[in-house]
Amino acid sequence: MPLTQYACSHCGFWQPWFAGQDPIGCPVCMDVRNALPPDGWDFRTVADLTGNVTTHWAEAMPGIVGFSCEPAFGLGSTGWLLLREEGNIAFEGAPFYTPEALDEIERLGGIGILAGSHPHGFGALWQLAERFDPTVVIHRDGLRYTKAFRVSWPADDVHALAPGLTMMATQGHYEGHAVLHDAPGRALFCGDCLKVDLDGEGRPVALSCHKGFHYQIPLSHDEVRRYRAVFAELDFDHVFTPFEHAAGVTRAHALGLFDRLLAGAPSTRPFPLESLA
Repeated sequence: MPLTQYACSHCGFWQPWFAGQDPIGCPVCMDVRNALPPDGWDFRTVADLTGNVTTHWAEAMPGIVGFSCEPAFGLGSTGWLLLREEGNIAFEGAPFYTPEALDEIERLGGIGILAGSHPHGFGALWQLAERFDPTVVIHRDGLRYTKAFRVSWPADDVHALAPGLTMMATQGHYEGHAVLHDAPGRALFCGDCLKVDLDGEGRPVALSCHKGFHYQIPLSHDEVRRYRAVFAELDFDHVFTPFEHAAGVTRAHALGLFDRLLAGAPSTRPFPLESLA
């Protein structure tokens, strides 16, 4: 029986299933770290989204292009494309890529390496894998969520994607959760290690972290200690989450957050950024 790709409209997670039959459920939404869709399952195919969802792109900073969807689909994630002379690298995925967006990526030089932090940031990585045939790098503990695309390089806890670009496993929020450190750019693609609260002008004002955001499940102290150990080795002046670019969130802010969390009972409450540096 032929297969097709289906996206959960609640969280945006894609999975292959039998053509003409909705999947029996979404593994991301059925997990305790995500809420169930209040109105029941609603799965969409590429044909369903084409003409109804537009993919936009914009340069977040020189050499880094963000791709997102309008109207927002699923969790409303952003896919980041790092433009590099030795070959472009995509980290995280937009929920859907229109033909125009895929053509733009082709114009920018395609994709040599494709990676992601964890399922909340995977988006439609399968579209990029299918179009550009890159090396696909996902931490070995995250393979259970990669049915939509083939992982060609299961990563260990530290994996160099390219000179100056290193993936490091933090675990914690998800099995196999990994961050990407851009040493030359002094940037950290932090996945969902950090939740950044923004003000009305898009400026970061508070930080928190979670095992599960929807149910406000905190990380254990050992999980926070692992975050701290990883982040302490990475120098950065700004972060890219699977949703936004947060300029001015630094290593000092992140370490301050982790120290606050280790000083008391596990918590998901946000701490004002000014109190963390």
